[in-house]
Amino acid sequence: MKRQRGVALITVLLVVAIVTVVCAGMVARQQLSIRGTANQVQARQAWHYALGGEALAQSILRRDLRASGNGSGQPAVDHLLETWALPQPAYDLDEGQGQVQIRIEDLAGRFNLNSLVRQQQPNAAALAQFRRLLLRLQINEPYAERLLDWLDSDQQPSGELGAEDNAYLLLDPPYRTAGRRLDDLSELRLLLDMRDEDFQRLAPYVTALPADTPLNVNTASAMVLSSLADSLTPGIAETMVKARQAAAFRDTASFMAQPALGGVQLQGTNIAVTSQFFQATSEVRLGDRRLALVSRLRREENGDVRVLQRNLGQPPRLPRQTTDGER
Repeated sequence: MKRQRGVALITVLLVVAIVTVVCAGMVARQQLSIRGTANQVQARQAWHYALGGEALAQSILRRDLRASGNGSGQPAVDHLLETWALPQPAYDLDEGQGQVQIRIEDLAGRFNLNSLVRQQQPNAAALAQFRRLLLRLQINEPYAERLLDWLDSDQQPSGELGAEDNAYLLLDPPYRTAGRRLDDLSELRLLLDMRDEDFQRLAPYVTALPADTPLNVNTASAMVLSSLADSLTPGIAETMVKARQAAAFRDTASFMAQPALGGVQLQGTNIAVTSQFFQATSEVRLGDRRLALVSRLRREENGDVRVLQRNLGQPPRLPRQTTDGER
């Protein structure tokens, strides 16, 4: 009788132990499920807050066009003293959950990589400018010739330094040149022997826009301005940047009339004082979550601002420009 009671007690204890383990597992799985759902909700919230930052950037650019002479008889001008280019305040989210902050940059202030080919033909002026930019950045690899071959539609290497399909097909894995314009700056990494340190050094100064997009001399950095001519040294470009901080160039003639450009020949350069293409970065901090949405925007002459591209992650930063000149 005592033996039967002992067996029954052990059985009860085993059942209790099994039930406890099962219940603990169910509770743990439920907690993981709740936590996963909360993370998904927070990620979706952060995404929509970032889209709100993008919409705010579009609104700022629309207002800027209206305030920049459009409809007043004065030609529109885009420069770094306008509201869109100034640091934007961080906006607090509901109930103090976090913040969203936007930053707008002018992509027309960078060298346009797609300008190396225009109407399926090499653009000698743009090729020379890109070579000068590489020289200013102390990058010695022949990326100018290789980019030209990447963009053009033929299979003739640009001299001894160029590279067409026959060079890329020897790689592992093999691939071919695009034979068309770049759609994203990251494609530059595909150039033959492109080193990461060279890409990181070059990225803040270049962009990938339609080939006929001019360089905005009101927003270009001293480094990019110095690439316009062999005799335009970084020191002279620095002087030009300081001059435009007092008053932006109203047209290309006023830019060319600067004393600092005396004797400097800018032949075949495509410059302007307005911009169509911008990059808006919306940075969201929501609890422990961080999200950065990078949006490429195009502003039309009628004021419409369209989203051309979205990416997640921090973009290459332009050199910081201050009232004392670029460092």
